[in-house]
Amino acid sequence: MLLDKLAFIENKYDELSVKISDPSIMANQSEWRKLCKEHADLEIIVTAYREYRTVTDDLEANKEMLSEESDKEMREMLSEEISLLATRKEELENHIQILLLPKDPNDDKNVFVEIRGGAGGDEAALFAANLFRMYTRYAETQRWSVELMSANETDIGGFKEVVFMIKGSGAYSKLKYESGVHRVQRVPDTESSGRIHTSTATVAVLPEVDDVEIEINEKDLRIDVYRSSGNGGQCVNTTDSAVRITHLPSGLVVACQDEKSQLKNKEKAMKVLRSRLYEAAEAERSAGIAEDRKSQVGSGDRSERIRTYNYPQGRVTDHRIGLTLYKLESYLNGDIDEVINALITADQAEKMKKMGNTDAI
Repeated sequence: MLLDKLAFIENKYDELSVKISDPSIMANQSEWRKLCKEHADLEIIVTAYREYRTVTDDLEANKEMLSEESDKEMREMLSEEISLLATRKEELENHIQILLLPKDPNDDKNVFVEIRGGAGGDEAALFAANLFRMYTRYAETQRWSVELMSANETDIGGFKEVVFMIKGSGAYSKLKYESGVHRVQRVPDTESSGRIHTSTATVAVLPEVDDVEIEINEKDLRIDVYRSSGNGGQCVNTTDSAVRITHLPSGLVVACQDEKSQLKNKEKAMKVLRSRLYEAAEAERSAGIAEDRKSQVGSGDRSERIRTYNYPQGRVTDHRIGLTLYKLESYLNGDIDEVINALITADQAEKMKKMGNTDAI
């Protein structure tokens, strides 16, 4: 029974409240921070549960008073109050069920975003630059920071590939739905006949991985240094500051040349490599997962065409949930929350459906 589970969570929350106030626990800062995080995670559920109990008690009390009340005006007031409480109770039931859904352990992590131009040549590279700008603008609205890791620019301002890091609370929880193939339909500036071209870019969103999560043997790495190319100033272009790391067992290659310091470029490249190895390990681990555990919003496979950006019609369509918005300009300026929230809602609904409502209150 879900109520039993909620009562257990409330008891654990109360126990943690005592523990985090204990001076002997506070002396161990690492353990204390761990308990504080667990306490904060449970607080959201406990607060909703306590309100649910209060609303349920008030609802029953009002129903009892209504059964005994004969005054017409008072009965109308009680009936209205009962209706409001019943609505609030249903809202809290849905909210609590969502709060109790299994959490993605990566949701609170920073992310690496990799964008690569796909089919379409220069036009695909320009579209990759549009997506980079879109995510950068979105990060600004969320008060997240953006750090460029590496970029392979084209002569006309596009990106064959761009890798950047977004740091901020809940970054992965929102951006993880962006992995996949993005398609653009528009008339290129170089197209004299006005014919619409279709191009693509792939987006991969990887959670930042701690050193302890992925162990990398130095013997498995080949590290090459070379002279940086492109923008960056005289110092960047005249010293061997760029770093390319090859992970020999997997064949993964990561390059970074954004920093003037060879050491900093190596540190950045290692972060990206660690996240790619983590993603590969997770993909291998989940390869055998049954179909009923896949989310409605897609498996995140990069081969999936997840979204179309149609310039002539000014629309954005997310194919996984069938949502179309006619606000392309503002969307590409970072106003993407409506689609992200719809994807989160669809994902939650699918998970609740898989649970079969066996834990209904």
